[in-house]
Parts: sequence; structure tokens; C-alpha cells
Amino acid sequence: MNPLDLPCAWGAPPVRGRVRVSPEDFVVREWLGFAADGDGDHWLLTVRKRGANTHWVAKQLGKLAQIHPRDVGFAGLKDRDAVTEQAFTIPVRSAMTGDWAGVSGDGFEVVAAERHRRKLKRGALRGNDFEIVVRDLAGDRAALDGRCKLIAAQGVPNYFGPQRFGNDGANLTRARQWFSGERELHDRFERGFALSAARSAIFNAVAAERVRNGTWNQLQAGDVANLDGSNSVFKVDALDEVLRDRCDRMDIHPTGPLWGRGELVSQGEVASLERRVADAEGSLASGLATTDLDQERRSLRMRLAEFAWALEGPDLRLRFRLSRGVFATAVLHEILEDAFSQVHPESDE
Repeated sequence: MNPLDLPCAWGAPPVRGRVRVSPEDFVVREWLGFAADGDGDHWLLTVRKRGANTHWVAKQLGKLAQIHPRDVGFAGLKDRDAVTEQAFTIPVRSAMTGDWAGVSGDGFEVVAAERHRRKLKRGALRGNDFEIVVRDLAGDRAALDGRCKLIAAQGVPNYFGPQRFGNDGANLTRARQWFSGERELHDRFERGFALSAARSAIFNAVAAERVRNGTWNQLQAGDVANLDGSNSVFKVDALDEVLRDRCDRMDIHPTGPLWGRGELVSQGEVASLERRVADAEGSLASGLATTDLDQERRSLRMRLAEFAWALEGPDLRLRFRLSRGVFATAVLHEILEDAFSQVHPESDE
């Protein structure tokens, strides 16, 4: 199955248009959810970048500080084909002894620097704020307002976007070849990308099936529920009105599997659906079961915070906040025709 051949939850997108005509049309601001400590052995840098990916900026900061890139901390990957603001940490012991604020390089600038006690670790953020401009909008503008209101009230499927699968699906192709014995993957980054792509493909397939049967936003007996905005999950052995009401209010969400070793946590018909879909993905599920990745869960539904939209002449401007690990392109998929096809292959959202 094509991991991006995914049904929309709210019907065919009402409009079409062009995304990322310039990097300034896709602005991402990292939301850490905490402030700098004000003292400590690290600099917490706020870096604005344009046309540069996160790993490349980390390497450039490492060169300036004369430290190994692994000593540069950051919480998450951000798009290359965008204007983004995100945090990095640099040890104070580095060769850079002056104020980092104003330091710049090709495609990036340090806009703020404060002392901090800890190196930033991957995942140490709450989410991201997005401001996206869709150019040359065409289609049913009247239906657009209704679609956006629906999304604001009830969310969208939490699909993984094209960035996860690489240019022309190369990450997923490597995973299939690796698991089938056609090739070896010795580079740890290449292996990591392949594993993430394999898990994402199975998740997308399960999410798509739940969209088709109308249960992506409804708890079922045997589901595993996720507490909104957290990694906390719990089994749903039986449904009651309290759980249904919490799901309707988007306080909790049904989840799908991030495949790995061990047994599924879901039960009953939910688990049967997940196994059936995973089996249809061929070597991906069996290959993941032999790795050191345990079975995990991911919410099937994405809730948008602070969602706003406005027509500006021929263009559409969207603003929203998403929790970490979710994809803005999944929001565009419900609004815009061919949204996935417009993602830059080197984006790393």
C-alpha cells in the first residue's frame, strides 16, 4: 500500500492552491513549554533558519563552538523548506566565549541566547506553532469555512506526512529491502530512518482503515486510549458514557500501533483489525518484530489549538499549534487537494 494514499476524514478537500511558494509561506516556531534557567553549563540558543535543515545548522554551530556535533542539543527536527525558529544548546565550555546573540551563518541566525542547566534532548518540547500561506487559492471558498470550523471542533487524522518516508519513499524502500534480506543497512542514521518509515507506514494504514470505517475519532471496546497532549495511554476494556463524553470533548483519543516486538496492547476487534492491516504490509511487521523497538501507541486523532484561518485576496492564511511529533501536512491534507505532493523531499518536519 502507498503510505500516502490516505482517505480524508471530512470528505474531498474543498480547495486547491500552492504551498511553500517561498520559505516565508511556511513559518514554524518551536514551543518548548519552558523558559531558560538563567544559569548553568549550557547556552540555550533561539535560532531562526531559512532553507536549512536542523542537522546542518547543528553542525555549523558545532564548528563555530569547536565542539563535536553530538554535543549540540536540539529538541526536534524542523523543515528545511521553511522559515523556522527552534532551540539549540551549546556547552559554555566551548571555544565561543562571547555572547551568541547575533551570531549567524549561511541560512541561520541566533536571535537570543540565555544560560541553561541542561543539554536539550530529542523530544524535549511541547509542540510547534505554524503559520502557513496557501497561494493562488481556487475551488469552493464557501465550503472552506465550514471545513475549517469542522477541523477546529473535531480535529483531523494524525497521519504521518511524506517527510517520514523520504524522497520518493526511499526510507520505506530501504526498510522493505532490509527486512527481506535484499540489502544490509550499516549506517545507524539510515537504519533509524528506515525503522521510522516502516512503523509510520503501518500506522498510516491502520489509521486509514479506521477513517474508512468511521472509528478514527470514536473509542471502541478493546481500544487503547491516549490522554490528549501526553504520552499516557490506558486500555478500554468496556465503553461507558463517561469515556464517550471524554472522547467527544477530545480529552482522550483512540490510538493505533507503532509496530515492534511484543504483543499488541489492544484487544478484540481492534487488535484483529490492526493485525490484519499489518499482515498486509508484508515484511514490515515481521521485520519490526525482530528489532529492539517495543510495541507503542500513537493517537489516531490530532487536535489543533489556536486554529485560525483568513482569506487574503487570492490566498489563504492558516495559523495553529500542534503537539510534538505530529505533521502540519496532515492538516493541509483535509483542506487542500494534493497537499502531500507539495512537500519538499528534504523537509524534516
